[in-house]
Amino acid sequence: MKRIKLEVAYDGTNYCGWQIQPGQPTIEGVLNRVLSDVLKETVTVTGASRTDAGVHAYGNVAVFDTDTPVPPDRISLAVNPHLPADIKTMNSCQVSGDFHPRFADTIKTYEYHIQTGPVAIPACRLYSCWIPRHPDIAAMTEAGSYLTGTHDFKSFCAAGAQVKTTVRTVTHVGVREEEILPGIKHIVITVSGEGFLYNMVRIMAGTLLKAGFHAWPPEYIIKILEGRDRRLAGETAPAKGLFLKKIKYL
Repeated sequence: MKRIKLEVAYDGTNYCGWQIQPGQPTIEGVLNRVLSDVLKETVTVTGASRTDAGVHAYGNVAVFDTDTPVPPDRISLAVNPHLPADIKTMNSCQVSGDFHPRFADTIKTYEYHIQTGPVAIPACRLYSCWIPRHPDIAAMTEAGSYLTGTHDFKSFCAAGAQVKTTVRTVTHVGVREEEILPGIKHIVITVSGEGFLYNMVRIMAGTLLKAGFHAWPPEYIIKILEGRDRRLAGETAPAKGLFLKKIKYL
């Protein structure tokens, strides 16, 4: 028996998130079914990040145990032709039998994509949040700087999350923009950290937009953190703009 690590990319539009749900299409469900069919044995994957419905990924990580004779680095190539076009494994390798993708030390990087301008570009509609006005990128960037470090992020956690602590460490928050067409811009918020609470990045995106539209000054982020109250932060940005970019194992 050997443990295989997969790096998985997917378009989350047509799925009810990563985690298996009875009667619903999920990323985990598709991987289990296709891997079991291809390897001729029952396969159950364990994912590093259980992304929500509509969230996308360039590099989520999953592991599973197998007795297959297929070489570990060939499993990705063997399974991809049988996966749907919106789910692909980017690579595969063998890892130690005690490796767990959720409990290992990592730095996760997420991107949140926003399109601004008078018209929403149809090709971007499934992969970004559209807002008609252009926010102040400098204000968003300054606000983001107050989110870096180790803080209690209770104000940035969706209600009902069951966690032992809401303290997390964020190592980087960045905001960049580019002009797609005259008057239409693409904004990317990048957030890296050691771990994230439920909806934390999407709430951070909604909060930074508040600063970008001067609903409050950038330094108000400090009061939001200190208040430890979800009602103080901005709205939860739509799932379709969120991408799990990379998971780096330390």
